[in-house]
Amino acid sequence: MSDKVAGCRNARKMPAVRRKPIGGSGSDLITERVARAGATLPLVFQPAADGLDLAEWAVENLPLLEKRLYRHGAVLFRGFRVRDISDFNRAISAVSGDTVKYQEHTSPRSHVEGGIYTSTEYPAEQTIFLHNENSYQQAWPMKFFLFCERPALSGGATPLADCRRVFENIAPEIRDLCIRKKWMLIRNFGDGFGLTWQDAFYTQEKPAVEEYCRRNRIDFEWKGGDRLRTRQLRPFVARHPRTGETVWFNHAAFFHTSALEKEVKDVLLEEFGEEDLPYSTCFGDGSPIEAAVVEEILEAYRRESVALPWEKGDVMLVDNMLVAHGREPFTGPRRVLVGMTELRGWNDI
Repeated sequence: MSDKVAGCRNARKMPAVRRKPIGGSGSDLITERVARAGATLPLVFQPAADGLDLAEWAVENLPLLEKRLYRHGAVLFRGFRVRDISDFNRAISAVSGDTVKYQEHTSPRSHVEGGIYTSTEYPAEQTIFLHNENSYQQAWPMKFFLFCERPALSGGATPLADCRRVFENIAPEIRDLCIRKKWMLIRNFGDGFGLTWQDAFYTQEKPAVEEYCRRNRIDFEWKGGDRLRTRQLRPFVARHPRTGETVWFNHAAFFHTSALEKEVKDVLLEEFGEEDLPYSTCFGDGSPIEAAVVEEILEAYRRESVALPWEKGDVMLVDNMLVAHGREPFTGPRRVLVGMTELRGWNDI
């Protein structure tokens, strides 16, 4: 249901304004450019000549990539030789090691192979608002990679927003309130809308679900008719373990009912009622998050939203704590694949 949240329409298209060559593999030159004056992301690396293998270049330039990633939050590799999933997997492994399994998911996607999945498979006309991957979980990927196997005919960009700047854009009194109260995600499975618990937890066994929930600090209750309700308490903000910076890192507004289009919200509330919605959020003490607070948060994301159209063969590396991402509506076929690495959790930071 969260795919109906509006806001990416104002993502700013960014012309390139600064370029400089940097040393690459052997004598290759790489163009490094910031997309526009005042923008911080994404940073674009592009080879001066065709045919440069991304995995090979990345291995020789890991210190540079890491430095740029922590500064900009997202790096787009354009024009490298990334032809298929095998090349994509090699690039991921070169930069960040093994991919991790996509657990406790909230949106439909397909498993491709190994640790590679399709991006969220919501209908093409719908917008997916900015969010950090799996920020509602006890553990999340620090890095994730996107590979454009097939760009859309139009639209379909992946907007980005720097979560350091999102944090700064939110009014201090609202930030303080959120930090003090934390937030809670409430999910209902098996009511006929959204994912089943079998799909979300990759099991048919209730004891396995219960063990996962205990291990990941999720309260659960089994309802009649093989239905499940979960509640998980999480912070609104986090401190990045490498940079030490404070980031806005949560799904509180993303899953809040006030972020839905009115007609969708009305239909869901009539069908399920507030308590049985597939997803909903509140403050950690159970009190409601006011619509004005949600709008302040959404607007902070919108002000920082930037997007570049995908090109075939593009690979994007995103620091999942520093940068939120979304999806614009599109036409025509579009296939963007995802791989995630380096699990971290609240105990680690």
